[in-house]
Amino acid sequence: MSRKYFAAQDTNYTRRLAEYAVSLDFSDLPEEVVERVKMMTLHTLGVSLAAAPVALSGASIRVAKAVNGGSGGGASVWIGGERLSAASAAFANGTIADILDWEDCAWTGHPSAGVIPAAMAVAEERHCTGREYIAAVAAGLEVYQRVAMAVQPPADFDHNRGWALCNWQIFAACTPAAKLLKLDSRRMNQTFGMACMYAAMPTNMQQATMSNAYHYQHGIAAQNGILAALSAAGGVDNLEDCFDIPYAYCEQLTTAVDRSWLDRLLGEHFYTLDILIKHWPANMWLQTPLELLSLMIAEHGIRPDEVEEIVLDPPTQYRMHSYEEGFSSLMEAQFSIPFVLAACLLDPQPGPNWYAPERLNSPEVIALAGRVKAGPGRETTLMESFIGYQNGRHPEKTLTVKMKDGRVFSRTQSIHKGHPADMLSREEFQDLFRREASFALSAERTEALIDFIGSLDQVHDMSSFHAHIA
Repeated sequence: MSRKYFAAQDTNYTRRLAEYAVSLDFSDLPEEVVERVKMMTLHTLGVSLAAAPVALSGASIRVAKAVNGGSGGGASVWIGGERLSAASAAFANGTIADILDWEDCAWTGHPSAGVIPAAMAVAEERHCTGREYIAAVAAGLEVYQRVAMAVQPPADFDHNRGWALCNWQIFAACTPAAKLLKLDSRRMNQTFGMACMYAAMPTNMQQATMSNAYHYQHGIAAQNGILAALSAAGGVDNLEDCFDIPYAYCEQLTTAVDRSWLDRLLGEHFYTLDILIKHWPANMWLQTPLELLSLMIAEHGIRPDEVEEIVLDPPTQYRMHSYEEGFSSLMEAQFSIPFVLAACLLDPQPGPNWYAPERLNSPEVIALAGRVKAGPGRETTLMESFIGYQNGRHPEKTLTVKMKDGRVFSRTQSIHKGHPADMLSREEFQDLFRREASFALSAERTEALIDFIGSLDQVHDMSSFHAHIA
């Protein structure tokens, strides 16, 4: 009798992805991909360092240390330099990387908060070279982008059901972990299978309650990606071809499965280059309004006490909330266009200063946020925005600032700085990193870290990273 647990489809998507991830070498990467991996690493580290003053950073490090059974291990926590196991360090760093919502945004989520913490932790612990790290990050981003797109929801998706980005986030973490552990293609295939088991359940609870627990999801995905790779490395039976067997992964998430994404342009195009880098510490759909206001502040010297009203046209779905009693959480503020515009008016230099606890309920912030109004245009829905972004577009927004003395300033923009069509230069990444790192490191150590990340392809042992962060 033949043993057949599932009616497997006659496809080999999982094996192709596994073989691609295992075989991808540094020498296969175009120069622009190598540079983007370096700068994404720099930016992810930077936004994590910028989160040092936020209470959740310390809490996540304490949780990671407790799970680790105290100090000890071969991977560094980016804030403070505590050494823990790779999985525990990835949990802390993955959480911290998302706290200010400042890292990146792919078509489907925030892969940098998974791929960078997981790859950095394993590379450091295993004494990998910088080139091995770069190739592992590139492999993780390419696998992540394709898997995530294969399971995106249909056009009539009910947003209240829960956005699953921290479900597929695990593939950004497990892929580089397995690659740096030097697993063969069969074990990589099984790592994907283990990732299905470790993946988080899609839920909208964190957004429905506007809880900062949202940021823990990214740390959990980074940690679980490493656990998935370690489990496969230890040896499991079967558990292969998870993207080919019906109901193993894809069908659990969507009724609009499109497996053609799994190997689309594999080896021909690097979707790493299509990832947006956030210029501001706020939700992705707040970037354009912030960019517009910042430009107008610089050009016209706008002061908060001079502003009568700010109008955003068209308004953005789920992002126009403002409350007379103030904001109840970091996440509630990060997702509010009125709040971040008020914060930017009061302090045009971004960072955790925007989200200091006393600012969430500041009468000055509340009053300014209350002056931000929705324009007459049809509200831009989040689903429309995501679909547009996936097709190379971005929502066009007009911000109009009306002054108490009668002056009116207005600007319109679609593609903002950090969008793939207007990417930051190396110098701009470095300047942004200096601002980010200033909340945790001295200027001297900041410059040393910039030099280290900028020359990752020359690093012989990634454990040397610890000296720059401790």
